[in-house]
Amino acid sequence: MPQYLLNLIQPVGEVPPPEFLEPVMRDLAQLNEELRAAGAWVFAAALHQPESTTVVRADGDGVLVTDGPYAEGKEFIGGFDLIEAPDLDAALVWAGKLARILGGLPVEVRPVQQTF
Repeated sequence: MPQYLLNLIQPVGEVPPPEFLEPVMRDLAQLNEELRAAGAWVFAAALHQPESTTVVRADGDGVLVTDGPYAEGKEFIGGFDLIEAPDLDAALVWAGKLARILGGLPVEVRPVQQTF
């Protein structure tokens, strides 16, 4: 079955307070259970803020390691879900449920080209 990456796009800035995050996290856990029950859940994870990023680039025979994100931006991928769905339309339904839980934050849906 095709896989889709659902990227949770959030703005750079302060992390919302616990009183805001707790109900969101509870609803995300319920959605993950719904995904599992439907056989669509593959993997999900939250990511640290962009300043925790380390970038590694090939540099001749060695590598260059730098702190910080690859590109500066106003938004970043704050987490993701990897799901299986029969087609893009079904993946978009799951992404819509996720976007509603996230209070309208964008969710990027990207088909996985292949797995290794």
